[in-house]
Amino acid sequence: MTLKERYALTISYFTENMPVAETELSFDNPFSLMVAVILSAQCTDKRVNMITPALLERFPDARSMADADPSEIFEYIKSCSYPNNKAKHLSGMARMLVNEFGGIVPSDPLELRKLPGVGRKTANVVASVVFKKPVMAVDTHVFRVSRRIGLVRNAKTPLSAEIQLSQHIPSELIHKAHHWLILHGRYVCKARNPLCHKCGLSGFCKYYNEKNRDKKASDI
Repeated sequence: MTLKERYALTISYFTENMPVAETELSFDNPFSLMVAVILSAQCTDKRVNMITPALLERFPDARSMADADPSEIFEYIKSCSYPNNKAKHLSGMARMLVNEFGGIVPSDPLELRKLPGVGRKTANVVASVVFKKPVMAVDTHVFRVSRRIGLVRNAKTPLSAEIQLSQHIPSELIHKAHHWLILHGRYVCKARNPLCHKCGLSGFCKYYNEKNRDKKASDI
């Protein structure tokens, strides 16, 4: 099977079986998504969604958060992972938004990456989810699933996977494909004990077929 055929089959499967694919983070606007994505690092979306309502009620926009001391932000987010660092990042992010962007979240990923606490993945998530930019955010789920299916070759880093995926997925589908791969990795193609028997991609998944080939060889 060629790489082109593998992508075509993958896109066809998700288009039919996951026509609606969206972030599981709750948000109302670009700023609230930015806050949620920063909090989501090494933390579940479920936990973040428990934290953000009170946090954003107190700090509904960049200007209100920029005026807060990180210690006050900390009190709202202390149940998530790395709350000290994230409180500092949120404070710095809000101040820079106010001072350099007029309190408005920019749509350009390169501009987003200037903000404290915003790396390549976070910038790409915000740009693709809110602004539908054709940028692929590669988290642990996207990285794992794309390698297992065989969509990327010899990808040792998330950046390498991002480049390959962006080259082969039509630009108008990239923002949706990000969620296809995340949700598939979260609920089916799990890191441990993937549910291959429930996966509609197993017929051409490299990981599944190599695993079965090795099992058959061991049974001989």
